[in-house]
Amino acid sequence: MTLEIVLITGMSGSGKSVALRALEDAGYYCVDNLPPELLLSFVALEQQASAERVAIAMDVRSATSLPQVPEQLRQLRQQGVVVRSLFLDATTDTLVRRFSETRRRHPLSSNRPGAQDSGLAHDQQHALVDAIELERELLAALREQAHVIDSSVIRPAQLQAHVKSLLSAPASQLTLVFESFAFKRGIPVDADYVFDVRMLPNPHYEAALRDLTGRDEPVIAFLKQSPDVAVMYGHIEGFLDHWLEHLARDHRSYVTVAIGCTGGQHRSVYLVEQLAAAFGKRWIALKRHRELDV
Repeated sequence: MTLEIVLITGMSGSGKSVALRALEDAGYYCVDNLPPELLLSFVALEQQASAERVAIAMDVRSATSLPQVPEQLRQLRQQGVVVRSLFLDATTDTLVRRFSETRRRHPLSSNRPGAQDSGLAHDQQHALVDAIELERELLAALREQAHVIDSSVIRPAQLQAHVKSLLSAPASQLTLVFESFAFKRGIPVDADYVFDVRMLPNPHYEAALRDLTGRDEPVIAFLKQSPDVAVMYGHIEGFLDHWLEHLARDHRSYVTVAIGCTGGQHRSVYLVEQLAAAFGKRWIALKRHRELDV
């Protein structure tokens, strides 16, 4: 029986615990904050026990030994273990807000007792930003080798659903994730490619279409009649058609294509639906509507 391991890493406050709970619900045996020094021996024990699916979370508290992890993952793959790496990320502003709301201390923050009581809130926030940026540097190599999930503007339930959908796809094939979003809420930091479609005709200005979405037939009909929408679709499809084979040969597991419009409701949703349907005939294609999937 082949062992499948999901390694969850990422920024402190980005939702690693939420992702781990989603995997536990999906039937994975989950271990939080495993020191990298124990990874290979832990996997050997799980193989002896004939385990099938294991999820492991690691974070910056193991900073000194994290550089070992990429080589360890390579060794595990050579042994036939199926390894998937997920990296949870969020914008710095989001992380600062979450730490402020929960009043938790960042694991890399210097311990300065009484700072908040002494009226040093500004200095404290500056120190938190410094700690977050240092964490980004320490985790950069792991991020580079993982599929990134941006948790900045999604709720825990959305994150859990997205993690489950990603891991439902076969590990041996390239998986495309088409994601619609609103530029006014920020560009997803997990996107490999971003396409801006705000120049296309906007159904928002049609009273009968304003409250509908790009999944509704009247909006679909409105956008299909536009030559510019057809040209944009063709350009995106042609770009992906050309490069996906190259990405697959480069052993990429996931590719996230983000398509943004002003509100993330009409144009980007329509194009995500159309592209996912087309590419789903040749590849594994998932779709996310960041502003609608609430």
